[in-house]
Amino acid sequence: MLRTTYRKSRVATAFISLYNAYDYYAKFTISGKKGSHNRMKKHRLTTTRIIMLGFFLGAVIGTICLMLPISARQGQDVPFFDALFVAMSSICVTGLSTVNIGQTFSTFGQVIILLLIQFGGLGIVTFTTIVLYIFRRRITLSDRMLIQSAYNLDTLSGLVKLTIRILKVTLCLEGLGAIGYAFVFIPAYGIQGIWFSIFHAVSAFCNAGIDLLGGNSFCQYADNFIINFTTIFLIILSGLGFPVYWEVVRVTTSRLRKRQTPYVRKMNLHTKIVLLATLFFVVTGAILTLLFEYDNPDTLGAMSMPHKLMASLFQSVTLRTAGFATISQEYFRPASCLVYLIFMFVGGSPAGTAGGVKTVTITLLIASMFANIKGKNNVIVMNRKISDDTIRRCVAIVTFSLSSLFVLTIALLAVQQSNFLDTLYEMTSAIATVGLSRGLTGSLHPIGKLIVTLTMYLGRIGPITFALAFNSHTTADNISCAESKVIIG
Repeated sequence: MLRTTYRKSRVATAFISLYNAYDYYAKFTISGKKGSHNRMKKHRLTTTRIIMLGFFLGAVIGTICLMLPISARQGQDVPFFDALFVAMSSICVTGLSTVNIGQTFSTFGQVIILLLIQFGGLGIVTFTTIVLYIFRRRITLSDRMLIQSAYNLDTLSGLVKLTIRILKVTLCLEGLGAIGYAFVFIPAYGIQGIWFSIFHAVSAFCNAGIDLLGGNSFCQYADNFIINFTTIFLIILSGLGFPVYWEVVRVTTSRLRKRQTPYVRKMNLHTKIVLLATLFFVVTGAILTLLFEYDNPDTLGAMSMPHKLMASLFQSVTLRTAGFATISQEYFRPASCLVYLIFMFVGGSPAGTAGGVKTVTITLLIASMFANIKGKNNVIVMNRKISDDTIRRCVAIVTFSLSSLFVLTIALLAVQQSNFLDTLYEMTSAIATVGLSRGLTGSLHPIGKLIVTLTMYLGRIGPITFALAFNSHTTADNISCAESKVIIG
């Protein structure tokens, strides 16, 4: 018993030391010097830095683990660039891969990838809090403020319980997904089907889109209702975001106690926007896919009507940063691809496992545009005023993502000299952490791999980082200047 406690204590101490390494280093190096207090505040780990450093260190550790001989199958070799690419794709829950995951990596390597996916899906803040809780370490005020900033919450009360609830809900939904997949994978693969079911359930819920089926994702199961709807179930739920779960449960429970019918009008504004935007994008994407690809012999043309509807719905849902595919992306028509670029860029909803600039961000920007067109001073959504600070953060997120996408796409085109549509599709998929590709990933130049790796990293931490950076309460730079008019439009 004492030995077990001692081991837990050592693991916890090592993890916390890594977690606070930068903070301790800053304090040590500046102690005893003039102005050390201000400099210590300047160099202390902020939420933004912790998120950036956490994903970076996770990718580095994952790369080292994947390069170990035990991680590769017999006769397979995993070069540095490929190991880095797969590790970054896993922890950023993107899904792009330069190698065949199932044929290249051993069971040990696949477990490493699964852990990276779960870590990336939960996020550095949630994962750290869970580890501190498991090892019964005290959750300090700074830790609670970190959780509050990461989830953009208004209160410090109940944050640790909220984090544990997130873990329980995640494991529960992934377990349900694994049971659904098991009905197909166990009869097909025997005992190995259990591992396949668990791996793909985690990959689907975390919106990673990484599969072990040979590199063609779920194309062989395009007509399988269990695989399709289990995946759709996991993707949609994970893309809603955890705060939406709590709000739906709160309203439903409250209304049922009063023997009243639950409905959306009683929910908060965030939940309303998420549910309506999700419904809009899923339905619109499915309709446009069915419309544009109905008679395309390489996609929907040869399918029966029920299978066309199912494939269209799956394609619309997987564009929400999931990355699984039942139809090869290179066969879709240009009109469909243009729609998919927009849908991938938007992504899922905040505080979940999905990527992209988020549905709420786009909704508020559209509302702001109409408010400006109508000459209104305030942005009103569902009879609620949206603060100017929130609109500015939305603009910053979209501007940063678009700028990064254009610059990095130009860089990849200069290196690869590949087809423009394929390249733009690849880079949009990377920055939105989707994982869909038109066949370019496997032929990437080593420098091209680094560019896409950087894009996946920026896509995972970029919007979050900018949102938190603009959420600062510092007023030192709020200097009042003389107003001047310029000509725009």
